[in-house]
Amino acid sequence: MLRGFYGAASGMLTQQRKTEMLTDNISNINTPGYKEDQSSNRTFPEMLIQAQNSDQIPGGGSTPIGELATGVYMQDRTQNFSQGDLQETGNQTDIALWQNDLPENEDGEQGALFFTVTNEAGEERYTRNGNFTVDGEGFLTTSSGNYVLGEDGDPLEVGNENFTATEDGILTNEDGEDVGQIDIAYAENANDLVKEGGGLLRLEVEDGEAEELPSAIGNDAVGYQLNQGSIERSNVDPNQTMTQLMSSYRTFESNQRMLQAYDQSMQRAANDIGRLG
Repeated sequence: MLRGFYGAASGMLTQQRKTEMLTDNISNINTPGYKEDQSSNRTFPEMLIQAQNSDQIPGGGSTPIGELATGVYMQDRTQNFSQGDLQETGNQTDIALWQNDLPENEDGEQGALFFTVTNEAGEERYTRNGNFTVDGEGFLTTSSGNYVLGEDGDPLEVGNENFTATEDGILTNEDGEDVGQIDIAYAENANDLVKEGGGLLRLEVEDGEAEELPSAIGNDAVGYQLNQGSIERSNVDPNQTMTQLMSSYRTFESNQRMLQAYDQSMQRAANDIGRLG
């Protein structure tokens, strides 16, 4: 009975974590460049149950009964880096990144492209949110005030909002002067990127330190184009996500009822069975 109790509890925990993930996706439907999270569940190894000291075997021993599942858990929470739709805004500071067919890595998966920006500490980070702005000093920044970096790794100074951007990311200020090229980073294994908050991602290695991604500029195998006056919408499918959310709720409630049934049976076994009189 205790084994079933733990199995139902693990099912509840798994669905709770999945619900939290889906809720995050729903809350970021309108976040430019947001990439939805996906999960995969896995069962714990099954156990072979045997009856000990069975009367069917002379001298005792054990009799195989069968296999028993020992619960389930969320194995992975990964991001879906598929291209989101573009939405025209007419805002000169909005720049959408459209990635074309990218080469496949050794696992048969395509990589992903990102804008190279800084975090609050000035460290290199990556984002797909092209909802940019120009700060008081004339630098191109994210909506959170983080610098957008150029090919040379320095912040891009565009002067004001009256700048133009080519499909390759070359920026020209209102005086017609080239001020640099937006650096686009290429991640061959996009699932190695970790969410940091605020729409920022970092490449984390085994020792926990962040590494820098190579630039896609000059890489003929990587195709992309920038669209000024547009943003990339979130790739979350609201209808599909709501369906998954309701299914997760129902599965959670089913495990909860099962857990309550086990609890009532244990309570009866402890209080009623074997009572004298």
